[in-house]
Amino acid sequence: VANDCTLTASDRLWLIGGPNMGGKSTFLRQNALIVLLAQAGSFVPARSATIGLVDRLFSRVGASDNLARGRSTFMVEMVETAAILAQATPQSFVILDEVGRGTSTYDGLALAWAVVEAVHGTNRCRCLFATHYHELAHLAGTCEALSLHHVRAREWKGDLVLLHELAEGPADKSYGLAVARLAGVPAPVVTRARAVLDKLEKGRAETGGLAAGLGDLPLFAAIQPPPPPTQDTLRDRLAGLDLDALSPRDALDILYDLKQAATSTEP
Repeated sequence: VANDCTLTASDRLWLIGGPNMGGKSTFLRQNALIVLLAQAGSFVPARSATIGLVDRLFSRVGASDNLARGRSTFMVEMVETAAILAQATPQSFVILDEVGRGTSTYDGLALAWAVVEAVHGTNRCRCLFATHYHELAHLAGTCEALSLHHVRAREWKGDLVLLHELAEGPADKSYGLAVARLAGVPAPVVTRARAVLDKLEKGRAETGGLAAGLGDLPLFAAIQPPPPPTQDTLRDRLAGLDLDALSPRDALDILYDLKQAATSTEP
Protein backbone atom coordinates (compact mmCIF):
# COMPACT_ATOMS: atom_id res chain seq x y z
CA VAL A 1 0.00 0.00 0.00
CA ALA A 2 1.50 3.33 -1.07
CA ASN A 3 1.84 5.84 1.75
CA ASP A 4 3.04 9.45 1.67
CA CYS A 5 1.90 10.16 5.26
CA THR A 6 4.09 10.23 8.37
CA LEU A 7 3.19 8.96 11.84
CA THR A 8 4.47 11.57 14.32
CA ALA A 9 4.15 12.22 18.04
CA SER A 10 1.50 14.87 17.42
CA ASP A 11 -0.78 12.37 15.66
CA ARG A 12 0.29 9.06 17.19
CA LEU A 13 -3.16 7.50 16.67
CA TRP A 14 -4.31 6.99 13.09
CA LEU A 15 -7.92 6.12 12.33
CA ILE A 16 -7.99 4.45 8.90
CA GLY A 17 -11.19 3.93 6.92
CA GLY A 18 -12.07 2.85 3.42
CA PRO A 19 -13.50 -0.13 1.54
CA ASN A 20 -12.81 -3.79 2.06
CA MET A 21 -10.00 -5.07 -0.17
CA GLY A 22 -8.64 -1.52 -0.21
CA GLY A 23 -5.49 -2.41 1.72
CA LYS A 24 -6.20 -1.36 5.33
CA SER A 25 -5.07 -4.65 6.88
CA THR A 26 -2.08 -4.83 4.56
CA PHE A 27 -1.04 -1.32 5.58
CA LEU A 28 -1.31 -2.23 9.27
CA ARG A 29 0.74 -5.39 8.84
CA GLN A 30 3.45 -3.78 6.71
CA ASN A 31 4.00 -1.04 9.28
CA ALA A 32 4.24 -3.57 12.11
CA LEU A 33 6.80 -5.54 10.07
CA ILE A 34 8.77 -2.37 9.33
CA VAL A 35 8.92 -1.59 13.05
CA LEU A 36 10.08 -5.15 13.77
CA LEU A 37 12.76 -4.99 11.06
CA ALA A 38 13.99 -1.63 12.32
CA GLN A 39 14.28 -2.92 15.89
CA ALA A 40 16.37 -5.84 14.64
CA GLY A 41 18.65 -3.53 12.64
CA SER A 42 17.52 -4.94 9.32
CA PHE A 43 16.82 -3.24 6.02
CA VAL A 44 13.58 -1.23 6.01
CA PRO A 45 11.66 -1.23 2.69
CA ALA A 46 10.99 2.51 2.56
CA ARG A 47 12.49 5.61 0.97
CA SER A 48 13.11 6.95 4.47
CA ALA A 49 12.04 6.01 7.97
CA THR A 50 12.53 7.51 11.42
CA ILE A 51 11.41 4.97 14.00
CA GLY A 52 11.97 5.31 17.72
CA LEU A 53 12.53 2.43 20.08
CA VAL A 54 9.52 0.20 20.66
CA ASP A 55 9.25 -1.83 23.86
CA ARG A 56 6.31 -3.98 22.70
CA LEU A 57 4.55 -4.70 19.43
CA PHE A 58 0.85 -5.59 19.69
CA SER A 59 -1.44 -6.85 16.93
CA ARG A 60 -5.21 -7.42 16.85
CA VAL A 61 -5.71 -8.40 13.22
CA GLY A 62 -7.83 -11.12 11.67
CA ALA A 63 -10.88 -13.01 12.89
CA SER A 64 -11.00 -16.64 13.97
CA ASP A 65 -12.61 -18.63 16.73
CA ASN A 66 -10.94 -20.99 19.20
CA LEU A 67 -13.07 -24.11 19.42
CA ALA A 68 -10.61 -25.92 21.69
CA ARG A 69 -11.05 -23.29 24.39
CA GLY A 70 -14.71 -22.67 23.71
CA ARG A 71 -14.18 -19.11 22.50
CA SER A 72 -16.15 -17.44 19.73
CA THR A 73 -14.56 -15.10 17.20
CA PHE A 74 -15.77 -12.08 19.15
CA MET A 75 -14.49 -13.53 22.44
CA VAL A 76 -11.03 -14.05 20.95
CA GLU A 77 -11.11 -10.47 19.66
CA MET A 78 -12.05 -9.09 23.07
CA VAL A 79 -9.44 -11.18 24.92
CA GLU A 80 -6.69 -9.91 22.63
CA THR A 81 -7.94 -6.31 22.87
CA ALA A 82 -8.04 -6.56 26.66
CA ALA A 83 -4.44 -7.79 26.71
CA ILE A 84 -3.34 -4.83 24.59
CA LEU A 85 -5.14 -2.27 26.76
CA ALA A 86 -3.63 -3.83 29.89
CA GLN A 87 -0.02 -4.00 28.66
CA ALA A 88 0.63 -1.31 26.03
CA THR A 89 2.84 1.58 27.16
CA PRO A 90 3.60 4.97 25.54
CA GLN A 91 6.63 3.29 23.90
CA SER A 92 4.56 0.49 22.34
CA PHE A 93 3.34 0.13 18.76
CA VAL A 94 -0.18 -1.24 18.25
CA ILE A 95 -2.22 -2.22 15.21
CA LEU A 96 -5.97 -2.78 15.66
CA ASP A 97 -8.12 -4.02 12.79
CA GLU A 98 -11.92 -3.75 12.90
CA VAL A 99 -12.36 -3.88 16.68
CA GLY A 100 -16.04 -4.43 17.49
CA ARG A 101 -17.09 -5.96 14.19
CA GLY A 102 -18.02 -9.33 15.73
CA THR A 103 -21.10 -8.12 17.60
CA SER A 104 -24.14 -5.92 16.99
CA THR A 105 -23.73 -2.52 15.35
CA TYR A 106 -24.42 -0.52 18.50
CA ASP A 107 -22.29 -2.72 20.78
CA GLY A 108 -19.47 -2.78 18.23
CA LEU A 109 -19.45 0.99 17.74
CA ALA A 110 -19.57 1.58 21.50
CA LEU A 111 -16.64 -0.77 22.10
CA ALA A 112 -14.58 0.67 19.23
CA TRP A 113 -15.28 4.21 20.48
CA ALA A 114 -14.17 3.35 24.04
CA VAL A 115 -11.07 1.46 22.84
CA VAL A 116 -9.95 4.44 20.74
CA GLU A 117 -10.38 6.74 23.74
CA ALA A 118 -8.45 4.35 25.99
CA VAL A 119 -5.56 3.98 23.54
CA HIS A 120 -5.43 7.74 23.09
CA GLY A 121 -5.83 8.87 26.70
CA THR A 122 -4.56 5.98 28.83
CA ASN A 123 -2.04 3.89 26.87
CA ARG A 124 -0.87 6.87 24.78
CA CYS A 125 0.97 4.57 22.38
CA ARG A 126 1.49 4.80 18.65
CA CYS A 127 -1.44 3.01 17.06
CA LEU A 128 -2.96 2.29 13.66
CA PHE A 129 -6.70 1.62 14.00
CA ALA A 130 -8.59 0.38 10.93
CA THR A 131 -12.38 0.57 11.06
CA HIS A 132 -15.58 0.76 9.03
CA TYR A 133 -17.35 2.82 11.70
CA HIS A 134 -17.44 6.26 10.06
CA GLU A 135 -18.90 7.64 13.29
CA LEU A 136 -15.48 7.32 14.95
CA ALA A 137 -14.34 10.29 12.87
CA HIS A 138 -16.13 12.48 15.45
CA LEU A 139 -13.33 11.61 17.90
CA ALA A 140 -10.95 13.80 15.92
CA GLY A 141 -12.62 16.77 17.57
CA THR A 142 -11.83 15.61 21.13
CA CYS A 143 -8.64 13.53 20.73
CA GLU A 144 -5.83 15.91 19.84
CA ALA A 145 -3.37 13.16 18.86
CA LEU A 146 -5.82 11.40 16.53
CA SER A 147 -5.74 11.92 12.77
CA LEU A 148 -8.03 10.59 10.05
CA HIS A 149 -6.85 8.63 7.01
CA HIS A 150 -8.39 6.36 4.38
CA VAL A 151 -7.44 3.99 1.61
CA ARG A 152 -8.50 5.47 -1.69
CA ALA A 153 -11.06 3.99 -4.08
CA ARG A 154 -13.13 5.22 -7.00
CA GLU A 155 -16.21 4.03 -8.87
CA TRP A 156 -15.86 4.07 -12.65
CA LYS A 157 -18.82 3.18 -14.88
CA GLY A 158 -20.39 1.14 -12.11
CA ASP A 159 -17.21 -0.73 -11.21
CA LEU A 160 -15.09 -0.27 -8.10
CA VAL A 161 -11.44 0.66 -8.66
CA LEU A 162 -9.22 0.08 -5.62
CA LEU A 163 -6.22 2.43 -5.78
CA HIS A 164 -4.29 0.87 -2.85
CA GLU A 165 -3.11 4.27 -1.68
CA LEU A 166 -3.37 5.88 1.74
CA ALA A 167 -4.57 9.47 1.91
CA GLU A 168 -5.35 11.94 4.65
CA GLY A 169 -8.91 12.67 5.72
CA PRO A 170 -11.95 10.53 6.54
CA ALA A 171 -13.37 7.94 4.17
CA ASP A 172 -16.38 9.14 2.19
CA LYS A 173 -18.09 5.72 2.26
CA SER A 174 -17.37 2.00 2.60
CA TYR A 175 -18.26 0.85 -0.94
CA GLY A 176 -19.63 -2.34 0.61
CA LEU A 177 -22.19 -2.97 -2.12
CA ALA A 178 -19.60 -2.38 -4.82
CA VAL A 179 -17.30 -4.93 -3.19
CA ALA A 180 -20.20 -7.40 -2.98
CA ARG A 181 -20.90 -6.94 -6.68
CA LEU A 182 -17.19 -7.38 -7.40
CA ALA A 183 -17.26 -10.66 -5.43
CA GLY A 184 -20.08 -12.01 -7.60
CA VAL A 185 -23.12 -11.51 -5.38
CA PRO A 186 -26.23 -11.82 -7.64
CA ALA A 187 -27.50 -8.53 -9.05
CA PRO A 188 -31.02 -8.83 -7.49
CA VAL A 189 -29.44 -9.20 -4.03
CA VAL A 190 -27.23 -6.15 -4.55
CA THR A 191 -30.23 -4.15 -5.85
CA ARG A 192 -32.29 -5.12 -2.81
CA ALA A 193 -29.36 -4.23 -0.54
CA ARG A 194 -29.19 -0.81 -2.20
CA ALA A 195 -32.86 -0.18 -1.43
CA VAL A 196 -32.39 -1.25 2.20
CA LEU A 197 -29.28 0.92 2.47
CA ASP A 198 -31.10 3.98 1.15
CA LYS A 199 -33.82 3.44 3.75
CA LEU A 200 -31.30 3.06 6.57
CA GLU A 201 -29.31 6.11 5.52
CA LYS A 202 -32.48 8.18 5.38
CA GLY A 203 -33.34 7.14 8.93
CA ARG A 204 -29.81 7.88 10.09
CA ALA A 205 -29.93 11.35 8.57
CA GLU A 206 -33.21 12.09 10.34
CA THR A 207 -31.98 10.94 13.77
CA GLY A 208 -28.46 12.33 13.56
CA GLY A 209 -26.74 8.97 13.06
CA LEU A 210 -25.51 6.27 15.42
CA ALA A 211 -23.01 8.63 17.06
CA ALA A 212 -25.53 11.37 17.86
CA GLY A 213 -24.83 12.73 21.35
CA LEU A 214 -21.71 10.64 21.95
CA GLY A 215 -19.56 13.76 21.98
CA ASP A 216 -21.29 14.88 25.18
CA LEU A 217 -20.24 11.77 27.11
CA PRO A 218 -17.53 12.29 29.76
CA LEU A 219 -14.15 10.71 29.20
CA PHE A 220 -12.65 8.14 31.57
CA ALA A 221 -11.26 10.78 33.92
CA ALA A 222 -14.72 12.26 34.48
CA ILE A 223 -16.44 8.98 35.29
CA GLN A 224 -17.39 8.71 38.93
CA PRO A 225 -15.59 5.94 40.89
CA PRO A 226 -17.69 2.96 41.99
CA PRO A 227 -19.28 3.20 45.44
CA PRO A 228 -17.31 1.63 48.31
CA PRO A 229 -18.26 -1.94 49.24
CA THR A 230 -20.79 -2.38 52.02
CA GLN A 231 -19.41 -3.24 55.44
CA ASP A 232 -19.46 -6.94 56.38
CA THR A 233 -19.65 -7.03 60.20
CA LEU A 234 -19.41 -10.81 60.49
CA ARG A 235 -16.39 -11.02 58.20
CA ASP A 236 -14.65 -8.20 60.12
CA ARG A 237 -15.32 -9.90 63.46
CA LEU A 238 -13.96 -13.23 62.23
CA ALA A 239 -10.85 -11.56 60.85
CA GLY A 240 -10.17 -10.00 64.25
CA LEU A 241 -10.31 -13.26 66.24
CA ASP A 242 -7.18 -14.87 67.63
CA LEU A 243 -8.21 -18.50 67.29
CA ASP A 244 -5.13 -19.87 69.07
CA ALA A 245 -5.97 -17.86 72.20
CA LEU A 246 -9.59 -19.05 72.47
CA SER A 247 -10.70 -21.78 74.83
CA PRO A 248 -13.25 -24.32 73.55
CA ARG A 249 -15.95 -22.63 75.65
CA ASP A 250 -15.09 -19.16 74.33
CA ALA A 251 -15.08 -20.46 70.75
CA LEU A 252 -18.51 -22.03 71.25
CA ASP A 253 -19.92 -18.79 72.72
CA ILE A 254 -18.55 -16.78 69.81
CA LEU A 255 -20.04 -19.28 67.33
CA TYR A 256 -23.47 -18.88 68.93
CA ASP A 257 -23.11 -15.07 68.80
CA LEU A 258 -22.13 -15.17 65.12
CA LYS A 259 -25.03 -17.45 64.27
CA GLN A 260 -27.47 -15.12 66.06
CA ALA A 261 -26.02 -12.08 64.29
CA ALA A 262 -26.22 -13.78 60.89
CA THR A 263 -29.83 -14.79 61.50
CA SER A 264 -30.84 -11.28 62.59
CA THR A 265 -29.33 -9.69 59.46
CA GLU A 266 -31.05 -11.98 56.96
CA PRO A 267 -33.86 -10.29 54.98
